[in-house]
Amino acid sequence: MIGYKALLFDLDDTLLDRDKAVEKLFFILLKKYYEDTNDSTKKEMLQKFKEYDHRSYGVSDKTRVIESLFEEFPPKYRLPHNYILEFWDYNFPHCFSIDEGIIRIINRIKKHVKVAIITNGSTKRQKAKIMNTHLHNCFDIVIISEEVGFKKPDKRIFELALTQLNVQPEDALFVGDDLEKDIGGCQNAHIKGMWFNPYKIKNDTGIKPYAEINSFDTLLSYFP
Repeated sequence: MIGYKALLFDLDDTLLDRDKAVEKLFFILLKKYYEDTNDSTKKEMLQKFKEYDHRSYGVSDKTRVIESLFEEFPPKYRLPHNYILEFWDYNFPHCFSIDEGIIRIINRIKKHVKVAIITNGSTKRQKAKIMNTHLHNCFDIVIISEEVGFKKPDKRIFELALTQLNVQPEDALFVGDDLEKDIGGCQNAHIKGMWFNPYKIKNDTGIKPYAEINSFDTLLSYFP
């Protein structure tokens, strides 16, 4: 990675597959609180659960996500309102897994440059995800929005990472899936943004990433 001294990563939907984790959480709910459900109903419930989750993305309190499912599809046993957030905070981080190939790539990259995570979200949940997937062993620093008091696309969260890593903006690259929060945000801090776009979604925004990658293997091509 000629000329670069740091590589910064987003967490959810970049390093970790959040959609897959939401599915796992749904099946925990299904097993625990519902009686036998036929396949077509399960499919409909899962789709609705993902919709509820999507609506609450970026909101710390996830109580409404599960309550919405319970309201539309009444369960056999209903989790009490005041225990829902506790259920989410405990179970959701355990629904994440990390691709071993990604770990190998990061460990290879960190032989050459400093590596960091910059993520929006709840400190408790994000730290739990990182610990459960052992990502804490791979990165020099982890910055979580709730912990530092500002979130992407605020340029200050990127500038904080640069300060902690002791690198200049032109010496860093940022990898993230969200064009506005990740790419637009890092560009506000004069960092080159690499758009992680594994599903090859069309860019309909005015934000132009420095590069677009569809897999982490591509990052290795930046090495000499």
